[in-house]
Amino acid sequence: MKQMNTPLLGAQMLLVAFGATTLVPLLTGISPNLALLGAGIGTLIFQFCTKRQIPIFLGSSFAFIGPIILGTQQFGLPATLSGLMAAGFMFIIISGVVKLRGVKVIERFLPPVVVGPVIMVIGLGLAPVAVNMALGKTGDGSAVLVEQDIALLISLAALFTTIVVSIFAKGMLKLMPIICGVVVGYVLSLFFGLVDFSSVANAAWFAIPEFVTPEFNWQAILFIAPIGLIVTIEHFGDILAISNVTGKNFVEKPGIHRSLLGDGIATMTAASFGAPPVVSYGEVTGAVSLLKTYNPVIMTWAAVFAIALAFVGKTGALLLSIPVPVMGGIMCLLFGAIAAIGLNTLISKQVDLTIPRNLVIVSVTLVFGIGGMVVGIGEFTLKGVGLCGILAIILNIVLPKEEAKALA
Repeated sequence: MKQMNTPLLGAQMLLVAFGATTLVPLLTGISPNLALLGAGIGTLIFQFCTKRQIPIFLGSSFAFIGPIILGTQQFGLPATLSGLMAAGFMFIIISGVVKLRGVKVIERFLPPVVVGPVIMVIGLGLAPVAVNMALGKTGDGSAVLVEQDIALLISLAALFTTIVVSIFAKGMLKLMPIICGVVVGYVLSLFFGLVDFSSVANAAWFAIPEFVTPEFNWQAILFIAPIGLIVTIEHFGDILAISNVTGKNFVEKPGIHRSLLGDGIATMTAASFGAPPVVSYGEVTGAVSLLKTYNPVIMTWAAVFAIALAFVGKTGALLLSIPVPVMGGIMCLLFGAIAAIGLNTLISKQVDLTIPRNLVIVSVTLVFGIGGMVVGIGEFTLKGVGLCGILAIILNIVLPKEEAKALA
């Protein structure tokens, strides 16, 4: 009976991860079907690299939303994909370093004072995009798509539903706030006549996703690759979380180097055909904890269902019919939550900002990132999260680590 329930549990795990996994492509212009395919294949690759010992599902990474949007605007999607592949390769490099030198070497080069402000930039840098979409405009605010009063009503309904579910809901429902917010916003959009079902009706039931081939671009690589370094810290936290839930030390066995390798190869594979990077999902870890289901085979079934859905043409068409205000409302919470995670990194690790060294790293990183600083020579430019990540790492290396008195 237990084995017969495994596919059903796998479908349930995919449902928990579905909202977040498909939200990333909807915000970045990537095909939702490709995102599902990347998540499914990526999870299977991760399981292979970790000897199918860790009950984790890999889904689209929120940390790359900003870099994908800005990278696509500046370099185009194919070039941006080469940057995403480079970010995945950073996972593989760090996997080798951890294998040879141990976890401590990562903590030395990527301490909280570096990781915290970069994560904050990832969230706050896109705050104007969220607000514009919540008001019924395009992300850059250049065109009005929905009347502002109606857009605001829909976006706030989606936002408050997501908040209420995440705080007050119980059981599995508490793990699906994004889906609940989208459903409420979508229903309101139907009421105001904002949903066009023609693309859904015209879409085939079975359709091969439109793959996108990466194009090598050094600027895109330097722009996005540093994010791979920062996200490895998130990966460490996720592995520790699932270890605590299951009562097993996955850092030691199968080893954090194996999980990093699996995540890196999965991200490179996903980006190789046009999908966003994939990372371990906290929502799914929460579901594992709630249901007490620790069998990694469940995640194998979730991956198989994700791959199957990727070839259902109407899946992507239905997701793409979601009006802009619905996504904008949820983004207002999402991007703020990402920034809050960065802030919490500084607080929980007790980073002392009265020490000039720490204050300099955090201050310069935030202003460069949020202010839009651009550094370049000729046609080569570096900006955004890529610039912030490199800058924070360099400052951490070169600034003396002496305890100093507060700046006056």
